[in-house]
Amino acid sequence: MSDINNKLVQNQILMGEKLYAEAINKVLANAANTLRIFDQDLSRGDFASLEKYELLRDFLSKNIASKLTIILQDTHYLVEKCPRLFGLLEIYGHKITVYETNETAKHAKDCFMLADSEHYIKRIHSDQARFKYALNDETSVAQLSIRFEELLETTQHALAVTKLGL
Repeated sequence: MSDINNKLVQNQILMGEKLYAEAINKVLANAANTLRIFDQDLSRGDFASLEKYELLRDFLSKNIASKLTIILQDTHYLVEKCPRLFGLLEIYGHKITVYETNETAKHAKDCFMLADSEHYIKRIHSDQARFKYALNDETSVAQLSIRFEELLETTQHALAVTKLGL
């Protein structure tokens, strides 16, 4: 782990799936109030792991006003391969919203996560483990926040945990 941390240099383009997953952990660990995630399906970045589950659970439980918003191009991986994260949606449904994009946004190939107004990680292309991250970079987060809002406008529906019916 210390070898990985030595390679995690902020504000530089980095490569590798392990480094990417570890940088996500750093951003998650520094989140206090809001988390915004845009991803194709959460299949990269080790989101099915116990470690990601614990980091997200801690984020949601330590602040009564914490909020997690996720925009995915496809929700199948989350539902079928991330039972722990899906379980968080059942427990913290009042704090988590998961949206699926409509067809016009399915072409987007970048992924990013924003924590509060300060921290971010951005995967340059979903098929390549090239990314950039930083803590305490309000300028970059502000620019990515605009992109997140644009993507939010392309969502077609929110993921429901339970089916309503009589």
